[in-house]
Amino acid sequence: MADEQTITSRAATSPARESIGERLTTILLRRKMIAPDALASARTAAQAESRRLEEYLVENNIVSDTAMTLALAEFLAIPPMTLGRFSLDSQLLKLIPPELCLRLAAVPIARVGKTLTVAVGDPFNLGALDEIHFMTGLNVVPVVATEREVRELLQKSAEKSAPDLEDMLKNAMESEDVEVGQAQQEELSLDQMLESAEGAPVVRIVNSIIVEAMRRLASDIHIEPMEKTLRLRYRIDGDLYEMPGPPKNLQPAIISRFKIMSGMDIAERRLPQDGRFNIKALGKEVDVRVSLLPLIHGEKIVMRILDKSNLAPSLSALGLDAKAYESLIYAINQPHGIILVTGPTGSGKTTTLYSCLQDLNKPDVNIMTTEEPVEYQLAGITQVQINEDVGLTFASALRAIVRQDPDIVMVGEIRDHETAAIAVKAALTGQLVLSTLHTNDAAGAITRLRDMGIEAFMLASGLIMAQAQRLYKRLCTVCRRPRELPRDYLRLNRLDPKDFEGAQLYEPAGCPKCGKTGFKGRNALMEILMVDDAIRQLILKDASATELAQKAIANGMMTLKMVGLEKIKEGVSSLEEILSVTGGE
Repeated sequence: MADEQTITSRAATSPARESIGERLTTILLRRKMIAPDALASARTAAQAESRRLEEYLVENNIVSDTAMTLALAEFLAIPPMTLGRFSLDSQLLKLIPPELCLRLAAVPIARVGKTLTVAVGDPFNLGALDEIHFMTGLNVVPVVATEREVRELLQKSAEKSAPDLEDMLKNAMESEDVEVGQAQQEELSLDQMLESAEGAPVVRIVNSIIVEAMRRLASDIHIEPMEKTLRLRYRIDGDLYEMPGPPKNLQPAIISRFKIMSGMDIAERRLPQDGRFNIKALGKEVDVRVSLLPLIHGEKIVMRILDKSNLAPSLSALGLDAKAYESLIYAINQPHGIILVTGPTGSGKTTTLYSCLQDLNKPDVNIMTTEEPVEYQLAGITQVQINEDVGLTFASALRAIVRQDPDIVMVGEIRDHETAAIAVKAALTGQLVLSTLHTNDAAGAITRLRDMGIEAFMLASGLIMAQAQRLYKRLCTVCRRPRELPRDYLRLNRLDPKDFEGAQLYEPAGCPKCGKTGFKGRNALMEILMVDDAIRQLILKDASATELAQKAIANGMMTLKMVGLEKIKEGVSSLEEILSVTGGE
């Protein structure tokens, strides 16, 4: 393993890890992959966060992962390789199981005799090469690829081996030509339901529905009984897309299968039920939260896919603009006070709070949350599940939590005066409290708490920041296309064309990469109202939300629409998409 020994020798004789980052940036500068001033700013920020410089550059999109891979290849004298058009050999995957490849971020590329060429995402992980060598008994020769390409290649391989949902549904429809009406469904016995739910075609269809949703990065699965069909829809980037539905005659068996998986009572078909299950597929493990509702034509199931791998590991990974990021970092580093995140359901409030908690999660800090439901289970954080049926409400849980010596408390939602009062008192007595509210803008959070009966002096003393957010869809960078300035559309939406002078606007086109939608992924628009002395004085005077917002804007706050217009001018999203989420603001 001469090449491996070369790496080991280089790593052993090189300076400390920090100097490796400096040598990599020297290569990046020489290749003109980063500007000197951008590098200086990134170095300062990485030191402040105690992060490796090369890691910080890639995670914050200052340097592309491809550019960093080329720099790594030059530094370690290992050949680089792109995997974009590469297909994995199934015979090679028998040497190294896909689960191990995923854990090591490495894939076998070719074998010649006793030599195995492996693409590695982290060439400094010498243990990965050793593990592959001992498992296969072959000499391992590494090439460097981006970790993203390694994981995408493994996922693509898993997708090819997975059964196609449409073909499976077609086969099921061809093999089952008996139409079962609603009256016949009601006559099925419990034994028949159990037997049909465990049948091989039903199990395969149910598994394929879930795997296809994961493959398409759907957040929700809707299975809705209609009079003569069983409707299947996936929510992707906030929008519902209809898919080929399973055959109607398999409806009772499919619903029963989901009930069994999520621990529901399969004999109960008159009342709503909730459940949860865990599934491993496509190289990752996800939780699925299930809600069942009886309808006139059967029972509707909606499943929320909770993929922890999609959860941002920190605020820096959320892709926020610099001002929003700095404001959030300042707020969560205060020793005590209350931070409010507002927005409608599905606007990413919980994700933002989880990202804040992950930045704050340290061994010397006691973090406790109260949620309904607990969406993601976070290591090192104490999480309380609300259960109003037994009297465990937000207020009662929060009252108990403040006696558990917490440093930081997250309240899933402030709904009433009692919860609000306990949260504000906790903020005033030394805890940092994070919570959500349902209001349209940041200033509305302040007046909402006043309407709940919180005294103005307590609110002025305890509130650090109020934030409103919305999720917008990002344009697919592969297929987006330039467009002319739509002056008539701007006039109808009361926007000044002069605000877009010199900017190149883009519109969605659609390609296989984005599922022909023109969009790929979502980010958050954030309106952040920092509570300074001027805002405190207005709170004490019982000012309206309009007055608070006007003062905050005068002090530099950017509204949701202002932030959204910047995203349009940067080419990140389209004019229509931004106005669809901020038009009424």
